[in-house]
Amino acid sequence: MTSVVTAGGISVTIRGAVVDEGETVLDRLVSDGVPGALASRNPHLWGPDAAPGAARRLGWLGLPEAARSLPARLSGPAGSARDAGLDRVVLIASGGAAVAAEAIGAAAGADLTVVDTTDPHEVTGALAGDPHRTLVVVAADGEDGDGYGLEVDALRRVFAGAFRDAGLAGADLARRFVVVAPAGSAAERAAREAGHHLVEAEPDVDGRYGALDARALTAPALAGVDVAALLDQAAALAGTLRQPYDNPALALGAALGSSALAGRDKLVLADHGSGLAGFGAWAEQLVAGALGKDGRGLLPVVVEDVEAPGFDLTPDMRRVILGRRPDEPGPGREAGVSVAGPLGAQFLLWECAVAVAARVLGVDPFGEPDVHESAESIAALLRSEEGTAPTVVRRPPVLVEGAVEVHAREDALKGAATLAGVLEAVVEAAPDGGYLGVLAYLDARADAEAAGLRPLLAARAAKVRRRPVPVTFGWGPRHLHTTGQYHKGGPRNGAFLQVTGAVRTDLPVPGRPYSLGELQLAQAFGDLRVLRSLGRPAVRLHLRDRAEGLAQLADALS
Repeated sequence: MTSVVTAGGISVTIRGAVVDEGETVLDRLVSDGVPGALASRNPHLWGPDAAPGAARRLGWLGLPEAARSLPARLSGPAGSARDAGLDRVVLIASGGAAVAAEAIGAAAGADLTVVDTTDPHEVTGALAGDPHRTLVVVAADGEDGDGYGLEVDALRRVFAGAFRDAGLAGADLARRFVVVAPAGSAAERAAREAGHHLVEAEPDVDGRYGALDARALTAPALAGVDVAALLDQAAALAGTLRQPYDNPALALGAALGSSALAGRDKLVLADHGSGLAGFGAWAEQLVAGALGKDGRGLLPVVVEDVEAPGFDLTPDMRRVILGRRPDEPGPGREAGVSVAGPLGAQFLLWECAVAVAARVLGVDPFGEPDVHESAESIAALLRSEEGTAPTVVRRPPVLVEGAVEVHAREDALKGAATLAGVLEAVVEAAPDGGYLGVLAYLDARADAEAAGLRPLLAARAAKVRRRPVPVTFGWGPRHLHTTGQYHKGGPRNGAFLQVTGAVRTDLPVPGRPYSLGELQLAQAFGDLRVLRSLGRPAVRLHLRDRAEGLAQLADALS
């Protein structure tokens, strides 16, 4: 059986058992008036406890029209930047804004550098561009202190220091920054005092749902992306949201929610000709963060393509293809979902679908009850006497092989005496019906080979366990703001492999008693401490030499 829902430039195709599973859920959503209630921004859709927070987080539904004023709001900073010859745009951000901007820039082929890491090697690479041609967009995401958030504040300070080292000062330095912050926020006040360009962000938009707000769109727009076209695409879909039928967002939301209820709680995403590079990463952060809480949720697993290890049809996995669906003959192979359409419409589609799925699952799509645990753990590690660096206690490794150190409780390794044995123990630690998460606190560009651990581990897991085991991959600290909520608040069935690396050249954070390398290590240790406190099996591998260590890991898994 096949169901195809096409409207607003989007096509959602649902095949096989998913059609039957979702039909009852879809009918219930329609009878409950969910399409109209969502389009009207009814905060009670997710229950009375969620209503107060939801009332302050539904502005994303109006962004296809509200964000159209952004080009006019950018005319001042854009004109000043062009006059000053600033044609290299760097975005400092975290969470959904960073991932959305990266996807937008990649889809448009724009020259945009997104920095949402504290890895000193990767940040050094971002600093390597000509400072006299660089304009930095800062997407504020914090509520405490100066309102920038820990990582964004540190990166802002590092870039300001680099500008000063290049001879920039006073008003010339101040105008190298465009700060995107809500009116009345601490970040807005700090930006005004510093003399930075200021772009007002929408105050009632959750960052996870903010793919079309000023935090995500400002940097791509300044880099030359036609954001009006994105908003046109989203607006075409927005007109369908009230419809009880022929509503792609409602159909996809019912499919997602019913899959989780039926025990297919692993959502495997593969691109197949969508042309939307990076979109899977954005959908991953939305699905994981909005649905993974209260011991429930859908685990998004982004795989390299439809032929990659892990893109299997198993009782606990639901496959979603972004783009054209390949020919898959054979009984049962046709079950799944495929989604096609332009980027702007896809953003709104998934935001609405995930909000609908949250109602089906009975969770608050905007709450982040478990993210704060890692933040508090990191803050504790960074606390120190005034003017001194933070102290992170380093314990001796339980095993060293070549360039790789193994840090774990000995009982977690099941007596393994080699790196290959350690990796096999990690694979076996994933509970039945669970998953393995790889968390790499490395340089996403220079250490890009680390992402290859995902398919290698998935292939090894299938061999060792004699069945597919979902394996996810995330760059740290990005995953703290994206998938971290699911890892800590979703079903307690994850095992984790954290990878850290030696820092050759560190970067001090001006005005702070720590360097980027120390901040990154505190983030890794803080995250690991929380995972272990929740009873999640977790092993840390430290690469004394990054390139050599990654090569060793690949060899051990081959």
